[in-house]
Amino acid sequence: MISFRRKLVLYSGGQTNKNYHLHQALVDLVDHNRQVSMTYIPYCYSGHKKYYLRAINRYKKFGVKKFHCMPVDRPISTESLKKTLNSDIIYLAGGNTFYFLMHLQKSKMLNPLYNYVKAGGVLAGLSAGALIMTPDIRLAGYPSFDCDDNEVGLRNLKSLGLVEAEFFPHLDNSKRLHEALIKYSKRSKHPLFACEDGGGLVIDGHKKTFYGKTCFYVKGHRMDI
Repeated sequence: MISFRRKLVLYSGGQTNKNYHLHQALVDLVDHNRQVSMTYIPYCYSGHKKYYLRAINRYKKFGVKKFHCMPVDRPISTESLKKTLNSDIIYLAGGNTFYFLMHLQKSKMLNPLYNYVKAGGVLAGLSAGALIMTPDIRLAGYPSFDCDDNEVGLRNLKSLGLVEAEFFPHLDNSKRLHEALIKYSKRSKHPLFACEDGGGLVIDGHKKTFYGKTCFYVKGHRMDI
């Protein structure tokens, strides 16, 4: 049971106008009115610049003034780490969840991110980044017809554990997918929720607000939120 106030935003994906309310909710979690700063953490260094620039253009419209980028599969300087942990918002981007978590583990960033949230920082995650906020990333490799490849052979799938549930992004209306998630929930010790692109979850302390179509799976049962 997490006793401190969490300020989290879990995005499914689909960076379209459908995410407008999630973007606004993210910035609204910052407790002050001074210039808002954000650190963007891509899942890998290769090809990250165009996505970082998209994030800058996106969040400028919502009042974010200062931006920093910190890839975790490259050496992290003391100065870059300090900028990251002093940011009002840290954003974990999407990509291959196994690769991303492996390098967060190798760079020893999991504990600093956890403590950042504990100290009042706002943490957001998109798709893979959102899975990393949950207890573990087993769902990244499930189901076999819609999953990330564990090409890095990651065995330790434990992640931040800031959310007491598992998260499945990019939900669609496929009967096969819903049946697979029901089956998964029968053997999972955590409930799981799944969101369509354009949706997600905002957590502010004990308050949880879902955006877009969300399905909740517990012990073989499905509920629509």
